[in-house]
Amino acid sequence: MKQKVVSYVRVSTTRQGASGLGLDAQRAAVQTFCQANGCELIAEYQEVESGRKNERPVLRQALAHAKKAKATLLLAKIDRLARNVAFIANLMEAGADFRACDMPEANKFMLHIMAAVAEQEASAISQRTCVALKAARERGTLLGGANPACRNLTMEARRRGSAATAKAASLFYADVLPLAIGLHQKGNSLRAIANILNSEGRATRKGSPWSATQVQRLLTRVE
Repeated sequence: MKQKVVSYVRVSTTRQGASGLGLDAQRAAVQTFCQANGCELIAEYQEVESGRKNERPVLRQALAHAKKAKATLLLAKIDRLARNVAFIANLMEAGADFRACDMPEANKFMLHIMAAVAEQEASAISQRTCVALKAARERGTLLGGANPACRNLTMEARRRGSAATAKAASLFYADVLPLAIGLHQKGNSLRAIANILNSEGRATRKGSPWSATQVQRLLTRVE
């Protein structure tokens, strides 16, 4: 019997999520791993979030799905999971079964070391960024909203941003929408569809449980 896996892919910014930058490489690593190890990929969870944040609702959904299906959570790279040693430790203590494509045979000690290195790297980047911003302010450089170039987006920029958001939503719901349509055509109410999606461990794009209102918004995409 093939080992079942649930993949978790993550990018750090909304722009990366909309463009797919980084996701294709992660998905390719997952596919290669599954083919080489005879695994069956039963679901994929995608999250756009900073690696330094431990509150990741889609990751929780992925773990819940993996546990329910008696599957393994599969990551393309261990640093896709977190740059925080405590987060890795708590996850392992909770009994979550997960593997990383770049370190498939790694034991818990090795995972701790990798997480510690990634955490140190993230801290160093943050410190360098703070130093650079301080130096820019001291030179009189206008930053953020104080810089006119950062405000008043053109209509074309707004249009591109709106189109990118719509594309990201379509990609995220590509597997959920057909399921919701099928359930709706069978006469299920919006509330019933939401309950079914939640019971299968599926989350909305923002990582929250489904509601009847959110199902209605999803279905309007095809009306």
